[in-house]
Amino acid sequence: MPDINFAASPPDVAESRPAASDGGNLRWDIIELLFFAYRDFVGDPDQELEAFGFGRAHHRVMHFVYRYPGLKVADLLDVLRITKQSLGRVLKQLLDEGYIVQKTGDNDRRQRLLYATPKGEALVQKLAGLQTTRITRALAEMAPQDAETVKRFLRAMIDRDDPDKVLETIFASVNQDAKE
Repeated sequence: MPDINFAASPPDVAESRPAASDGGNLRWDIIELLFFAYRDFVGDPDQELEAFGFGRAHHRVMHFVYRYPGLKVADLLDVLRITKQSLGRVLKQLLDEGYIVQKTGDNDRRQRLLYATPKGEALVQKLAGLQTTRITRALAEMAPQDAETVKRFLRAMIDRDDPDKVLETIFASVNQDAKE
């Protein structure tokens, strides 16, 4: 890999950059840390998923189906902010290979409710274990109260203008925890 000097750009590149509308006070430090943190956070599960012929979309679907048993397909589309077509291929593969089962709703037979199978639960647990190890390692370098600061920061990063049902559930549990 070539050595890259991130501190300085060639003059022609720097001059061609558009001026920032806020006077140049962009948070490159946080932006780049988030890029790299995300890359490594999902990279651990990515390696595991390759063995199954799965990708990040499979991981995201499995995560939310496992965490919210009986999640409606319509709500999953809202959570992931993807189209039916995008979800269709991934969901079909997970259903066909026995990681997820689909049931009709009791009150509304048009509803398609999703549940992780024991095989799917085992996969999600393994992937979450990899991510938990990374989180635990990072938090070990901080004071115990810093974990709350990290959670507050991440919650503040989430756009709440159009919360989906899963986010509403997450934020409701956060508010409940704060009351106790």
